[in-house]
Amino acid sequence: MTTHMTGTREEWLAARLGLLEAEKEFTRRSDELAQRRQELPWVRVDKAYRFETDEGSVSLADLFRGRSQLLVYHFMFGPDYKAGCPSCSAIADGFDGFVVHLANHDVMLSAVSRAPLAKLQAYKRRMGWTFPWASSLDGDFNFDFNVSFTEEQQREGAVEYNYERGGHAMDATPVPRPVAQFAATCGTDAPILARQAGA
Repeated sequence: MTTHMTGTREEWLAARLGLLEAEKEFTRRSDELAQRRQELPWVRVDKAYRFETDEGSVSLADLFRGRSQLLVYHFMFGPDYKAGCPSCSAIADGFDGFVVHLANHDVMLSAVSRAPLAKLQAYKRRMGWTFPWASSLDGDFNFDFNVSFTEEQQREGAVEYNYERGGHAMDATPVPRPVAQFAATCGTDAPILARQAGA
């Protein structure tokens, strides 16, 4: 039996108008945060990163494909995974739809993962995706941007995630059952899963 409140149309409308004002304030605050994010200082990237793609070995600059901006989605798919992260996969299901719109705004989208290119290509075919996806397996890109971690970092608690050291959600001991199930979906275990951070 439900205990949810019921009321008149007038009561609903009054409550809805109050909620609408809160939603508008939330949107204004979100717009302010987006502006602050856009105003963050840029950091020059001088390291010569290389990636394996459908077109062969390319540089970070090549991933831009002539556009002025590059949006990199760090897709959780480590070298030892059998399949991509289910959450990343659900998000990536929309990439083909909006990659064209981003391109029309001078923005290139590319997913990047540490899995070998052949694994990425096979998974991409299985999922029916066409967006660009690069392998960073043999480089430092993911490590330098704190979205991949070594076993040693993990063991020593030296993982820096979300701009802080320690506290990586998937490093909990004992491993929560949902995390273990999530790892199994990727064909790996929780410690290996946790070495790749999401977007």
